[in-house]
Amino acid sequence: MGKGGASGDSVGRKICKSYTYVFIWIVLSFSVIVYNKYILDKKLYNWPFPISLTMIHMAFCASIAFLLVRILRLVEPVSMSRELYLSSVVPIGALYALSLWLSNSAYIYLSVSFIQMLKALMPVAVYSIGILLKKESFKSDTMANMLSISLGVAIAAYGEAKFDSWGVILQLGAVAFEATRLVMIQILLTSKGISLNPITSLYYVAPCCFVFLSVPWIFVEYPLLKESSSFHFDFFTFGTNSLCAFALNLAVFLLVGKTSALTMNVAGVVKDWLLIAFSWL
Repeated sequence: MGKGGASGDSVGRKICKSYTYVFIWIVLSFSVIVYNKYILDKKLYNWPFPISLTMIHMAFCASIAFLLVRILRLVEPVSMSRELYLSSVVPIGALYALSLWLSNSAYIYLSVSFIQMLKALMPVAVYSIGILLKKESFKSDTMANMLSISLGVAIAAYGEAKFDSWGVILQLGAVAFEATRLVMIQILLTSKGISLNPITSLYYVAPCCFVFLSVPWIFVEYPLLKESSSFHFDFFTFGTNSLCAFALNLAVFLLVGKTSALTMNVAGVVKDWLLIAFSWL
C-alpha cells in the first residue's frame, strides 16, 4: 500500500507539473501576442513599426543569450564551424526574420482572432513544403485532412468582418516562411546531428536575424522614425515586451522538454480559443 501510495503521489506530482508548464506557456504566448497587437495597433499604443519591434526583440534575446553563454557560462555553447553556420544558421535566420516581420505586420491590419484562424494553416504549409523538399512522402488521406483545414480557414476568412486582403497576404507569407524554417531546421540541423536549445538557438540565430531585419528597416521604417520627432524610446513598454518574448522561448523549451511537442500543440488549441474569446471582449 505504501509503495502504491508513493507511486500515486509521484504520478500526481508529474501531472501537476505538466499542467503548470502548460499554464506558463499559454500565459506567456497569450501575453506576447496581445502585447504585440497592443503596441502595433494604431488605435491602441500606435507604434506601427513591426520591423523595429522585431529587431528590439532580437537584440534583447541575443544580449541575454550572450550573457548566459559567454559571460555567466550557465549554458554550454554548441561547437559550430563557420561553414556550418553559413550553410545552416544563416538561411534559418533569414527565414525567421521574414516570418517575424510579416507576422507582426499582420497585427496592424487584422484582428487577433482572425490571425489565429489563419495560423491554423501551419500544418498544411509544413506538410506541403516537406513534400516539395522531399522530407515528407505524399499520402492521400493526410492531404485530405490538410485540405479540410484549408477549407475551414477559407470559410472563416469569408465570414470575417474585419477582412483586409493585405493583412491576409502578410499573414499567409509569415506562415509560408515559418513552415519553410521548420522544415529547414529538420533538414539542415537535425540531419547533421546538431541539437539547439532555445538559449543556444537565440545565441546563434538572433544576431543573424537582427542583421537581416536591418536591411528592410533602413529603407522602410528608419526614415519614418527619423521624421517622427515626438518619438521617445519607452524602456518600460519595450523592455517588458522583449522580456515576455524571451521568456516565451524558454517556456517552449520547458514545455516540450518536460512533456512533449504533442502536449504543446494541444495546449495551443486552448490558447487559440482564449485569444479568440479575448478579442471578442
